[in-house]
Amino acid sequence: AKGAFSEEEANARFTAWQNNKQSGLAALKVKQQEAQKAEEKARFEAEKKVNEVRAKALAAKKVVEVSLQAAPSEEPVLEEKEVPVLEITPTEAGE
Repeated sequence: AKGAFSEEEANARFTAWQNNKQSGLAALKVKQQEAQKAEEKARFEAEKKVNEVRAKALAAKKVVEVSLQAAPSEEPVLEEKEVPVLEITPTEAGE
């Protein structure tokens, strides 16, 4: 028969195909793992940048608070003065 091959040849071809298929799947799995690691690294770097911005904002806020506490009060201190209280009594003319 044309193109016929023996059982040993069929087993060899099947084994070669199976190995090729498994190596292809393994390569695909490795590629997916690398992509996942790259994505995690990118997210981590983005989070580091966000944290850095937050830290700078917090540091700036603390500097402002410290400078306000250290600076003498620029507002004039109002001295309390006694103001005479006028008592208004109802007059009998209105009745």
